[in-house]
Amino acid sequence: MQTTPLSPEDPSEVGGFELLGRVGHGGMGQVYLGESPGGEPAAVKVIKASVVDSEARLRFAQEIEILKTIWGPRIAAFLDADPEAERPWLATEYVDGPDLRKHITTHGPLPAVLVASLGATLAEALAAVHKQDLVHRDLKPANILLGPNGPKIIDFGLAVFTETTASLTAPNTVMGTPACMSPEQANGVKPHEPPVDVYALGAVLLYAATGHYPYQAANVNVMFHMITEQSKEPDLAGAPQELVPLLTAMLSYAPADRPALPEVVQQCRTVIEALGMKVAQARRRLTTFTAPGPSHAAPPLPPEAPTVPMPQQPPAPTLPLEMPAADAYTPTVRISEPDPTAPAVLEPSPAAPTPLKPQRPATPAPLRHSVQARKVAQQLRETYAQSAKF
Repeated sequence: MQTTPLSPEDPSEVGGFELLGRVGHGGMGQVYLGESPGGEPAAVKVIKASVVDSEARLRFAQEIEILKTIWGPRIAAFLDADPEAERPWLATEYVDGPDLRKHITTHGPLPAVLVASLGATLAEALAAVHKQDLVHRDLKPANILLGPNGPKIIDFGLAVFTETTASLTAPNTVMGTPACMSPEQANGVKPHEPPVDVYALGAVLLYAATGHYPYQAANVNVMFHMITEQSKEPDLAGAPQELVPLLTAMLSYAPADRPALPEVVQQCRTVIEALGMKVAQARRRLTTFTAPGPSHAAPPLPPEAPTVPMPQQPPAPTLPLEMPAADAYTPTVRISEPDPTAPAVLEPSPAAPTPLKPQRPATPAPLRHSVQARKVAQQLRETYAQSAKF
């Protein structure tokens, strides 16, 4: 996730978290990169002073209570918060990576197998959220962070409990992002149920595969009309054929016509396997492909190992030879055991006459592993060690 420097009006510390830079902003407040006293990175959201009123505090307190109940490997974890502070704040796990919208804008659509892997991962995560009687309500590419350990869902600020019709918004007020909004959500139908997130996930996957949303218009009112018009089919142009049946079902106008999230997971698995991959393999490929850094370029060749000059071996040490200087003798070592303390003595032996025909050298007899032999070996090692330069 890209950070920018703090501005003079930004705080340097919030709730014990040291603020290191800005990572984003929204209608409700500013998000900072923070660090706990123990060095844990965190995304710290601080409500804008201009919107700190009773309603904003209530909505923010609701987001905090919801985050406290949500768990899962694909959900950015809750760390700490204070909705009663002068400027309410919330700290969650920091995910070091771009959001899906920025990734697609920069690198273009994902291959079909990776879109299917993304779909299986996010559908499984949302299914776990729904088991906790919650719906996200605002799933969109900007709320999916592509971290080094895979995608994670963030920003449950609009999440609501499915068992209640209570809302902090005024009657007939529509909350959410129009580009990924389901028809019933755009029509203001409440309460919101899990099919709302199924539709939004279908819009996210279509965007990941093509770079566009089901409905697009320059005017938001025109877009709302397109979404709520039952006869208007979503635009699936450019979608891989392997994904068209699944996307068509997920973007169905009627909530009852959309598949449940476990079925979405299974259909994504089927696409992955039909394209010749195992699910775990596709998931690793997705993380590698979307991880921060130049993952789309060919990996650079490793630098050549530097040539290290090898130290020259000193000449093999020799022991004094007790032999007449004038005679040409070939020295041999004679090892005996009578006196373990006696020094090694090299005695000469007559050189063999030059043979008329080449002869195979005789195999030397193995040395005896005596005390004297070990003593000679130790003397050789010590002499070598003293003359070595390293």
